[in-house]
Amino acid sequence: MTTTRLRQRSSLAEDQKQAINQTPQSSSTTPLPPSAASAKDAPDKAADSTGQTALPPSWEDDPNWNISTFDELPHQKFGWNQHMDTNEEFKVALRQIIRQFRAPIRYAFAYGSGVFPQTSSKPAPSSLSPHPHPPDAIVNWQQGGGKMIDFIFGVSFTQHWHSLNLAEHRDHYSILASLGSAFVSRVQDKWGAGVYFNPYVTVNGTLIKYGVVNLDTIRRDLSTWDTLYLAGRLQKPVKIIRDDPNIRLANQINLISAVRTALLMLGPEFTEMEMYSAIAGISYMGDPRMRFKTENPNKVANIVKNQLLYFRKLYTPLVKDLPNVSFNDSRCTSDDWMQDPSCDYKLVQDMDPRKRGNMVRRLPEAFRAKLYFLYQGKFQIPRSEFDDMLEASKDEDETSFRRREGSSFDRRIAAEDDLNEMVGKAIKKTVEWPSVGQTLKGPFTAGLSRSWKYYSEKRAKSKEVKKEGPNKDDVQKKE
Repeated sequence: MTTTRLRQRSSLAEDQKQAINQTPQSSSTTPLPPSAASAKDAPDKAADSTGQTALPPSWEDDPNWNISTFDELPHQKFGWNQHMDTNEEFKVALRQIIRQFRAPIRYAFAYGSGVFPQTSSKPAPSSLSPHPHPPDAIVNWQQGGGKMIDFIFGVSFTQHWHSLNLAEHRDHYSILASLGSAFVSRVQDKWGAGVYFNPYVTVNGTLIKYGVVNLDTIRRDLSTWDTLYLAGRLQKPVKIIRDDPNIRLANQINLISAVRTALLMLGPEFTEMEMYSAIAGISYMGDPRMRFKTENPNKVANIVKNQLLYFRKLYTPLVKDLPNVSFNDSRCTSDDWMQDPSCDYKLVQDMDPRKRGNMVRRLPEAFRAKLYFLYQGKFQIPRSEFDDMLEASKDEDETSFRRREGSSFDRRIAAEDDLNEMVGKAIKKTVEWPSVGQTLKGPFTAGLSRSWKYYSEKRAKSKEVKKEGPNKDDVQKKE
Protein backbone atom coordinates (compact mmCIF):
# COMPACT_ATOMS: atom_id res chain seq x y z
CA MET A 1 0.00 0.00 0.00
CA THR A 2 2.81 2.40 0.95
CA THR A 3 4.68 1.65 -2.29
CA THR A 4 1.54 2.33 -4.34
CA ARG A 5 0.96 5.66 -2.61
CA LEU A 6 4.56 6.72 -3.13
CA ARG A 7 4.33 5.79 -6.79
CA GLN A 8 1.12 7.79 -7.22
CA ARG A 9 2.65 10.80 -5.47
CA SER A 10 5.74 10.54 -7.67
CA SER A 11 3.64 10.32 -10.84
CA LEU A 12 1.47 13.24 -9.70
CA ALA A 13 4.54 15.36 -9.02
CA GLU A 14 5.91 14.50 -12.45
CA ASP A 15 2.61 15.43 -14.11
CA GLN A 16 2.47 18.72 -12.23
CA LYS A 17 6.04 19.49 -13.28
CA GLN A 18 5.14 18.71 -16.89
CA ALA A 19 2.00 20.88 -16.72
CA ILE A 20 4.07 23.90 -15.72
CA ASN A 21 6.28 23.56 -18.79
CA GLN A 22 3.76 22.51 -21.40
CA THR A 23 1.28 24.51 -23.43
CA PRO A 24 -1.89 25.43 -21.51
CA GLN A 25 -4.74 23.21 -22.64
CA SER A 26 -8.38 24.02 -23.10
CA SER A 27 -10.88 22.56 -20.67
CA SER A 28 -13.81 22.65 -23.09
CA THR A 29 -15.47 19.50 -24.32
CA THR A 30 -14.18 19.93 -27.87
CA PRO A 31 -10.63 20.63 -29.07
CA LEU A 32 -9.93 24.29 -29.72
CA PRO A 33 -7.94 25.50 -32.72
CA PRO A 34 -4.76 27.34 -31.71
CA SER A 35 -6.19 30.82 -32.16
CA ALA A 36 -9.21 30.09 -29.98
CA ALA A 37 -7.26 30.09 -26.71
CA SER A 38 -8.55 32.29 -23.92
CA ALA A 39 -6.90 35.60 -23.14
CA LYS A 40 -5.13 34.29 -20.07
CA ASP A 41 -3.50 31.53 -22.14
CA ALA A 42 -2.60 33.83 -25.06
CA PRO A 43 1.08 34.21 -26.04
CA ASP A 44 2.94 37.36 -25.08
CA LYS A 45 2.83 40.48 -27.25
CA ALA A 46 5.97 39.50 -29.13
CA ALA A 47 4.22 36.48 -30.61
CA ASP A 48 2.10 36.48 -33.75
CA SER A 49 -1.43 35.10 -34.12
CA THR A 50 -0.14 31.53 -34.29
CA GLY A 51 1.62 31.74 -30.95
CA GLN A 52 5.04 31.59 -32.59
CA THR A 53 7.64 34.08 -31.42
CA ALA A 54 10.56 35.13 -33.59
CA LEU A 55 13.39 32.65 -33.09
CA PRO A 56 17.16 33.15 -33.22
CA PRO A 57 18.22 32.62 -36.86
CA SER A 58 20.75 29.92 -35.94
CA TRP A 59 18.58 27.88 -33.54
CA GLU A 60 18.62 24.75 -35.71
CA ASP A 61 22.23 25.11 -36.90
CA ASP A 62 23.86 24.44 -33.54
CA PRO A 63 21.26 22.87 -31.24
CA ASN A 64 22.36 22.42 -27.66
CA TRP A 65 21.67 18.79 -26.78
CA ASN A 66 22.88 19.20 -23.21
CA ILE A 67 19.88 21.12 -21.95
CA SER A 68 17.97 19.76 -18.95
CA THR A 69 15.18 22.31 -18.50
CA PHE A 70 12.62 23.97 -20.76
CA ASP A 71 14.04 27.38 -19.82
CA GLU A 72 17.16 26.50 -21.85
CA LEU A 73 15.22 26.19 -25.12
CA PRO A 74 15.75 28.93 -27.75
CA HIS A 75 12.62 30.75 -26.59
CA GLN A 76 10.15 30.61 -23.73
CA LYS A 77 7.33 29.43 -26.01
CA PHE A 78 9.52 27.30 -28.25
CA GLY A 79 7.72 24.21 -29.56
CA TRP A 80 4.26 25.07 -28.25
CA ASN A 81 2.89 24.20 -31.68
CA GLN A 82 3.61 20.52 -30.84
CA HIS A 83 0.98 20.42 -28.09
CA MET A 84 -2.46 19.61 -29.46
CA ASP A 85 -5.60 20.78 -27.69
CA THR A 86 -7.96 18.23 -26.18
CA ASN A 87 -10.47 18.56 -23.40
CA GLU A 88 -9.12 18.42 -19.86
CA GLU A 89 -10.94 15.22 -18.93
CA PHE A 90 -9.42 13.20 -21.78
CA LYS A 91 -5.95 14.55 -20.99
CA VAL A 92 -6.35 13.50 -17.35
CA ALA A 93 -7.53 10.02 -18.42
CA LEU A 94 -4.39 9.57 -20.54
CA ARG A 95 -2.21 10.69 -17.63
CA GLN A 96 -3.96 8.21 -15.35
CA ILE A 97 -2.94 5.42 -17.73
CA ILE A 98 0.70 6.58 -17.62
CA ARG A 99 0.60 6.62 -13.82
CA GLN A 100 -0.07 2.87 -13.74
CA PHE A 101 3.58 2.29 -14.72
CA ARG A 102 6.12 2.34 -11.90
CA ALA A 103 9.06 2.33 -14.32
CA PRO A 104 10.06 5.95 -15.03
CA ILE A 105 8.75 7.43 -18.29
CA ARG A 106 10.55 10.61 -19.37
CA TYR A 107 8.62 11.33 -22.55
CA ALA A 108 5.23 10.03 -23.65
CA PHE A 109 2.67 10.69 -26.33
CA ALA A 110 -0.56 9.11 -27.51
CA TYR A 111 -1.31 8.89 -31.22
CA GLY A 112 -3.45 7.26 -33.87
CA SER A 113 -7.16 6.99 -34.53
CA GLY A 114 -7.91 6.33 -30.87
CA VAL A 115 -6.76 9.88 -30.07
CA PHE A 116 -7.49 11.96 -33.18
CA PRO A 117 -10.18 11.16 -35.78
CA GLN A 118 -9.12 9.62 -39.08
CA THR A 119 -12.59 9.28 -40.56
CA SER A 120 -15.80 11.27 -40.65
CA SER A 121 -17.95 8.13 -40.53
CA LYS A 122 -20.23 7.45 -37.58
CA PRO A 123 -18.43 5.58 -34.76
CA ALA A 124 -19.40 2.03 -33.90
CA PRO A 125 -21.85 1.52 -31.02
CA SER A 126 -20.34 1.50 -27.54
CA SER A 127 -21.25 -2.18 -27.21
CA LEU A 128 -18.47 -2.92 -29.71
CA SER A 129 -15.85 -0.92 -27.80
CA PRO A 130 -12.61 -2.84 -27.19
CA HIS A 131 -12.18 -1.22 -23.76
CA PRO A 132 -13.36 -3.40 -20.85
CA HIS A 133 -14.14 -0.58 -18.38
CA PRO A 134 -12.93 2.73 -19.83
CA PRO A 135 -13.22 6.06 -17.97
CA ASP A 136 -16.12 8.23 -19.10
CA ALA A 137 -13.65 10.77 -20.49
CA ILE A 138 -12.33 8.23 -23.02
CA VAL A 139 -15.83 7.07 -23.98
CA ASN A 140 -16.92 10.67 -24.55
CA TRP A 141 -13.78 11.64 -26.50
CA GLN A 142 -14.10 8.59 -28.76
CA GLN A 143 -17.81 9.34 -29.15
CA GLY A 144 -18.94 6.03 -27.75
CA GLY A 145 -17.34 3.78 -30.36
CA GLY A 146 -13.91 3.28 -28.94
CA LYS A 147 -10.57 2.28 -30.42
CA MET A 148 -7.36 0.99 -28.93
CA ILE A 149 -5.14 3.89 -27.84
CA ASP A 150 -1.50 3.84 -28.99
CA PHE A 151 1.34 5.21 -26.85
CA ILE A 152 5.07 5.75 -27.19
CA PHE A 153 7.12 5.82 -23.97
CA GLY A 154 10.57 7.42 -24.06
CA VAL A 155 12.88 6.04 -21.35
CA SER A 156 16.45 6.76 -20.24
CA PHE A 157 17.72 3.24 -19.57
CA THR A 158 16.09 0.49 -21.60
CA GLN A 159 17.11 -2.58 -19.62
CA HIS A 160 16.37 -1.00 -16.25
CA TRP A 161 12.95 0.10 -17.49
CA HIS A 162 12.00 -3.36 -18.74
CA SER A 163 13.29 -4.94 -15.53
CA LEU A 164 10.94 -2.77 -13.45
CA ASN A 165 8.05 -3.18 -15.87
CA LEU A 166 8.42 -6.96 -16.03
CA ALA A 167 8.18 -7.13 -12.27
CA GLU A 168 4.97 -5.10 -12.34
CA HIS A 169 3.33 -6.04 -15.66
CA ARG A 170 4.64 -9.45 -16.72
CA ASP A 171 1.33 -10.16 -18.45
CA HIS A 172 2.02 -7.35 -20.94
CA TYR A 173 4.90 -9.33 -22.48
CA SER A 174 5.18 -12.40 -24.68
CA ILE A 175 7.16 -15.54 -23.83
CA LEU A 176 10.25 -13.67 -25.05
CA ALA A 177 10.36 -11.87 -21.70
CA SER A 178 11.16 -15.15 -19.94
CA LEU A 179 14.72 -14.64 -21.22
CA GLY A 180 15.04 -11.55 -19.04
CA SER A 181 15.14 -7.77 -19.34
CA ALA A 182 18.65 -7.75 -20.86
CA PHE A 183 17.45 -9.87 -23.80
CA VAL A 184 14.26 -7.81 -24.18
CA SER A 185 16.25 -4.56 -24.34
CA ARG A 186 18.70 -6.09 -26.82
CA VAL A 187 15.84 -7.10 -29.11
CA GLN A 188 14.38 -3.61 -28.76
CA ASP A 189 17.57 -1.73 -29.59
CA LYS A 190 19.07 -4.02 -32.24
CA TRP A 191 16.05 -4.94 -34.36
CA GLY A 192 14.08 -2.59 -36.55
CA ALA A 193 13.74 1.03 -35.44
CA GLY A 194 14.52 0.54 -31.74
CA VAL A 195 10.94 0.27 -30.45
CA TYR A 196 9.49 -2.58 -28.36
CA PHE A 197 5.69 -2.82 -28.62
CA ASN A 198 3.28 -4.45 -26.18
CA PRO A 199 -0.15 -4.44 -27.90
CA TYR A 200 -3.62 -5.38 -26.68
CA VAL A 201 -3.02 -4.81 -22.98
CA THR A 202 -5.60 -3.34 -20.62
CA VAL A 203 -4.52 -0.50 -18.33
CA ASN A 204 -7.01 1.40 -16.17
CA GLY A 205 -9.91 -0.26 -17.97
CA THR A 206 -8.62 0.88 -21.38
CA LEU A 207 -7.19 -1.24 -24.20
CA ILE A 208 -3.82 0.18 -25.25
CA LYS A 209 -0.70 -0.56 -27.24
CA TYR A 210 2.54 0.95 -26.00
CA GLY A 211 5.97 1.12 -27.53
CA VAL A 212 9.12 1.58 -25.46
CA VAL A 213 12.09 3.44 -26.94
CA ASN A 214 15.29 4.95 -25.63
CA LEU A 215 15.36 8.76 -25.53
CA ASP A 216 18.63 8.82 -27.50
CA THR A 217 16.97 6.78 -30.26
CA ILE A 218 14.07 9.24 -30.47
CA ARG A 219 16.36 12.25 -30.58
CA ARG A 220 18.62 10.73 -33.21
CA ASP A 221 15.74 9.86 -35.53
CA LEU A 222 14.09 13.25 -35.09
CA SER A 223 17.28 15.16 -35.87
CA THR A 224 18.90 12.95 -38.56
CA TRP A 225 16.03 10.84 -39.96
CA ASP A 226 18.03 7.63 -39.80
CA THR A 227 14.82 5.53 -39.81
CA LEU A 228 11.91 8.03 -39.94
CA TYR A 229 9.98 5.53 -37.80
CA LEU A 230 9.46 7.84 -34.82
CA ALA A 231 10.07 11.07 -36.70
CA GLY A 232 7.26 10.12 -39.09
CA ARG A 233 4.80 9.57 -36.26
CA LEU A 234 5.64 12.94 -34.75
CA GLN A 235 5.20 14.69 -38.11
CA LYS A 236 1.47 14.11 -37.60
CA PRO A 237 -0.61 15.44 -34.69
CA VAL A 238 -0.03 13.55 -31.44
CA LYS A 239 -1.04 14.18 -27.85
CA ILE A 240 2.10 14.76 -25.79
CA ILE A 241 1.49 13.66 -22.22
CA ARG A 242 4.98 14.02 -20.76
CA ASP A 243 7.44 16.32 -22.47
CA ASP A 244 11.23 16.53 -22.48
CA PRO A 245 13.22 19.65 -23.51
CA ASN A 246 15.71 17.76 -25.68
CA ILE A 247 12.96 15.89 -27.50
CA ARG A 248 10.94 19.08 -27.98
CA LEU A 249 14.01 20.71 -29.56
CA ALA A 250 14.70 17.68 -31.78
CA ASN A 251 11.05 17.44 -32.83
CA GLN A 252 10.96 21.08 -33.89
CA ILE A 253 13.92 20.28 -36.18
CA ASN A 254 11.99 17.24 -37.41
CA LEU A 255 8.89 19.30 -38.19
CA ILE A 256 10.68 22.04 -40.10
CA SER A 257 12.58 19.33 -42.00
CA ALA A 258 9.24 17.78 -42.95
CA VAL A 259 8.08 21.15 -44.33
CA ARG A 260 11.28 21.51 -46.39
CA THR A 261 10.95 17.96 -47.73
CA ALA A 262 7.34 18.60 -48.76
CA LEU A 263 8.35 21.86 -50.47
CA LEU A 264 11.01 20.04 -52.48
CA MET A 265 8.30 17.68 -53.74
CA LEU A 266 5.80 20.46 -54.57
CA GLY A 267 5.62 23.06 -57.33
CA PRO A 268 5.56 26.86 -57.08
CA GLU A 269 1.85 26.93 -56.14
CA PHE A 270 -0.04 24.46 -53.97
CA THR A 271 -2.68 24.22 -51.27
CA GLU A 272 -2.56 23.45 -47.57
CA MET A 273 -4.04 20.01 -48.14
CA GLU A 274 -1.37 19.20 -50.70
CA MET A 275 1.41 20.27 -48.36
CA TYR A 276 0.03 18.45 -45.33
CA SER A 277 -0.63 15.34 -47.44
CA ALA A 278 2.98 15.37 -48.63
CA ILE A 279 4.13 15.62 -45.01
CA ALA A 280 1.74 12.99 -43.64
CA GLY A 281 2.69 10.63 -46.47
CA ILE A 282 6.43 10.68 -45.70
CA SER A 283 6.33 7.90 -43.10
CA TYR A 284 4.13 5.66 -45.30
CA MET A 285 6.50 5.64 -48.30
CA GLY A 286 8.25 2.28 -48.24
CA ASP A 287 6.12 1.01 -45.35
CA PRO A 288 5.48 -2.72 -45.95
CA ARG A 289 1.97 -2.37 -44.57
CA MET A 290 1.05 -0.22 -47.57
CA ARG A 291 2.76 -2.55 -50.03
CA PHE A 292 1.06 -5.68 -48.68
CA LYS A 293 -2.26 -3.85 -48.35
CA THR A 294 -2.62 -4.30 -44.60
CA GLU A 295 -3.17 -0.56 -44.21
CA ASN A 296 -5.99 1.67 -45.40
CA PRO A 297 -4.94 3.01 -48.84
CA ASN A 298 -6.83 6.25 -48.09
CA LYS A 299 -5.12 6.68 -44.73
CA VAL A 300 -3.08 9.80 -45.56
CA ALA A 301 -6.04 11.62 -47.10
CA ASN A 302 -8.26 10.67 -44.15
CA ILE A 303 -5.74 11.86 -41.59
CA VAL A 304 -5.25 15.26 -43.22
CA LYS A 305 -8.92 15.85 -43.95
CA ASN A 306 -10.10 15.00 -40.44
CA GLN A 307 -7.19 16.63 -38.59
CA LEU A 308 -6.77 19.79 -40.65
CA LEU A 309 -6.97 22.20 -37.68
CA TYR A 310 -4.33 20.20 -35.83
CA PHE A 311 -2.02 20.27 -38.86
CA ARG A 312 -2.47 24.04 -39.02
CA LYS A 313 -1.42 24.44 -35.41
CA LEU A 314 1.56 22.17 -35.94
CA TYR A 315 2.94 23.71 -39.13
CA THR A 316 1.67 27.28 -39.65
CA PRO A 317 4.29 28.80 -37.29
CA LEU A 318 7.05 26.97 -39.16
CA VAL A 319 5.77 28.02 -42.59
CA LYS A 320 5.80 31.61 -41.36
CA ASP A 321 9.37 31.16 -40.13
CA LEU A 322 10.68 30.06 -43.55
CA PRO A 323 11.76 32.83 -45.96
CA ASN A 324 10.90 31.09 -49.23
CA VAL A 325 7.25 30.05 -48.68
CA SER A 326 4.14 31.97 -47.66
CA PHE A 327 0.36 31.86 -47.64
CA ASN A 328 -1.06 33.55 -50.74
CA ASP A 329 -4.75 33.66 -49.96
CA SER A 330 -6.84 36.71 -49.14
CA ARG A 331 -8.92 34.61 -46.75
CA CYS A 332 -5.88 34.32 -44.44
CA THR A 333 -6.26 37.96 -43.41
CA SER A 334 -9.29 37.35 -41.18
CA ASP A 335 -8.73 36.98 -37.43
CA ASP A 336 -10.19 33.48 -37.29
CA TRP A 337 -8.84 32.02 -40.54
CA MET A 338 -7.08 29.14 -38.74
CA GLN A 339 -10.36 27.95 -37.23
CA ASP A 340 -12.16 27.25 -40.53
CA PRO A 341 -11.85 23.54 -41.46
CA SER A 342 -13.71 24.06 -44.75
CA CYS A 343 -10.97 26.25 -46.29
CA ASP A 344 -8.02 24.86 -48.22
CA TYR A 345 -5.72 27.88 -48.34
CA LYS A 346 -3.25 28.56 -51.14
CA LEU A 347 0.52 28.88 -50.71
CA VAL A 348 3.42 29.85 -52.95
CA GLN A 349 7.14 29.14 -52.76
CA ASP A 350 10.24 30.64 -54.36
CA MET A 351 11.70 28.14 -56.87
CA ASP A 352 15.08 29.90 -57.09
CA PRO A 353 17.74 27.11 -57.19
CA ARG A 354 19.90 28.90 -54.61
CA LYS A 355 17.10 29.03 -52.05
CA ARG A 356 16.01 25.49 -52.81
CA GLY A 357 19.65 24.42 -52.62
CA ASN A 358 19.72 25.81 -49.08
CA MET A 359 16.71 23.62 -48.28
CA VAL A 360 18.52 20.56 -49.64
CA ARG A 361 21.52 21.41 -47.47
CA ARG A 362 19.33 21.74 -44.38
CA LEU A 363 17.69 18.32 -44.74
CA PRO A 364 18.46 15.91 -41.85
CA GLU A 365 21.97 14.50 -42.20
CA ALA A 366 21.27 10.76 -42.61
CA PHE A 367 18.45 11.42 -45.04
CA ARG A 368 20.42 14.02 -47.00
CA ALA A 369 23.27 11.52 -47.46
CA LYS A 370 20.83 9.11 -49.18
CA LEU A 371 19.65 11.87 -51.51
CA TYR A 372 23.26 12.79 -52.29
CA PHE A 373 24.05 9.15 -53.07
CA LEU A 374 21.16 8.93 -55.54
CA TYR A 375 22.44 11.97 -57.40
CA GLN A 376 26.02 10.74 -57.25
CA GLY A 377 24.85 7.83 -59.37
CA LYS A 378 22.90 10.03 -61.73
CA PHE A 379 25.73 12.57 -62.18
CA GLN A 380 28.37 9.79 -62.22
CA ILE A 381 30.57 11.56 -59.70
CA PRO A 382 33.76 9.58 -58.85
CA ARG A 383 33.63 7.95 -55.41
CA SER A 384 36.67 9.77 -54.02
CA GLU A 385 35.26 13.15 -55.07
CA PHE A 386 31.88 12.23 -53.64
CA ASP A 387 33.42 11.17 -50.30
CA ASP A 388 35.20 14.52 -50.05
CA MET A 389 31.87 16.22 -50.75
CA LEU A 390 30.14 14.29 -47.97
CA GLU A 391 32.93 15.10 -45.52
CA ALA A 392 32.65 18.79 -46.30
CA SER A 393 28.89 18.73 -45.74
CA LYS A 394 28.93 17.13 -42.29
CA ASP A 395 26.87 18.95 -39.67
CA GLU A 396 29.45 18.60 -36.90
CA ASP A 397 31.53 21.55 -38.12
CA GLU A 398 30.89 23.90 -35.20
CA THR A 399 33.26 26.64 -36.42
CA SER A 400 31.66 27.51 -39.77
CA PHE A 401 28.86 30.06 -39.62
CA ARG A 402 27.89 29.31 -43.26
CA ARG A 403 27.98 25.53 -42.93
CA ARG A 404 24.24 25.16 -43.57
CA GLU A 405 24.25 27.16 -46.78
CA GLY A 406 23.76 25.15 -49.97
CA SER A 407 26.81 24.19 -52.02
CA SER A 408 27.00 24.08 -55.80
CA PHE A 409 26.09 20.38 -55.54
CA ASP A 410 22.99 21.23 -53.49
CA ARG A 411 21.96 23.87 -56.02
CA ARG A 412 22.49 21.45 -58.88
CA ILE A 413 20.24 18.93 -57.14
CA ALA A 414 17.62 21.62 -56.49
CA ALA A 415 17.47 22.51 -60.17
CA GLU A 416 16.83 18.94 -61.35
CA ASP A 417 13.43 18.12 -62.84
CA ASP A 418 13.32 14.74 -61.10
CA LEU A 419 13.88 16.11 -57.58
CA ASN A 420 10.37 15.07 -56.50
CA GLU A 421 11.02 11.49 -57.60
CA MET A 422 14.49 11.34 -56.05
CA VAL A 423 13.29 12.69 -52.71
CA GLY A 424 10.60 9.98 -52.76
CA LYS A 425 13.24 7.32 -53.42
CA ALA A 426 15.38 8.61 -50.54
CA ILE A 427 12.35 8.45 -48.24
CA LYS A 428 11.60 4.86 -49.28
CA LYS A 429 15.22 3.84 -48.70
CA THR A 430 15.03 5.38 -45.23
CA VAL A 431 11.68 3.92 -44.20
CA GLU A 432 11.71 0.45 -45.75
CA TRP A 433 14.18 -1.64 -43.75
CA PRO A 434 13.43 -0.27 -40.26
CA SER A 435 9.71 -0.81 -40.94
CA VAL A 436 10.34 -4.35 -42.19
CA GLY A 437 12.47 -5.01 -39.09
CA GLN A 438 9.71 -3.78 -36.79
CA THR A 439 7.15 -5.90 -38.63
CA LEU A 440 9.30 -9.03 -38.34
CA LYS A 441 9.96 -8.29 -34.68
CA GLY A 442 6.22 -8.19 -33.92
CA PRO A 443 5.53 -11.94 -33.57
CA PHE A 444 8.45 -12.28 -31.12
CA THR A 445 7.74 -9.22 -28.95
CA ALA A 446 3.96 -9.25 -29.02
CA GLY A 447 3.46 -12.99 -29.37
CA LEU A 448 1.94 -14.90 -32.28
CA SER A 449 -1.70 -14.53 -31.22
CA ARG A 450 -1.54 -10.78 -30.64
CA SER A 451 0.43 -10.21 -33.83
CA TRP A 452 -2.05 -12.23 -35.88
CA LYS A 453 -4.94 -10.35 -34.30
CA TYR A 454 -3.32 -7.01 -35.20
CA TYR A 455 -2.59 -8.15 -38.77
CA SER A 456 -6.10 -9.53 -39.25
CA GLU A 457 -7.77 -6.33 -38.05
CA LYS A 458 -5.61 -4.19 -40.34
CA ARG A 459 -6.27 -6.49 -43.28
CA ALA A 460 -10.02 -6.45 -42.63
CA LYS A 461 -10.09 -2.65 -42.53
CA SER A 462 -8.17 -2.47 -45.79
CA LYS A 463 -10.63 -4.83 -47.52
CA GLU A 464 -13.57 -2.86 -46.17
CA VAL A 465 -12.16 0.37 -47.62
CA LYS A 466 -11.64 -1.34 -51.00
CA LYS A 467 -15.31 -2.37 -51.09
CA GLU A 468 -16.36 1.19 -50.32
CA GLY A 469 -14.19 2.55 -53.12
CA PRO A 470 -12.18 5.77 -53.17
CA ASN A 471 -12.96 8.76 -51.01
CA LYS A 472 -15.95 10.74 -52.23
CA ASP A 473 -13.94 13.94 -52.03
CA ASP A 474 -11.27 12.48 -54.31
CA VAL A 475 -13.90 11.48 -56.87
CA GLN A 476 -15.42 14.95 -56.84
CA LYS A 477 -12.00 16.55 -57.36
CA LYS A 478 -11.33 14.35 -60.40
CA GLU A 479 -14.71 15.25 -61.87
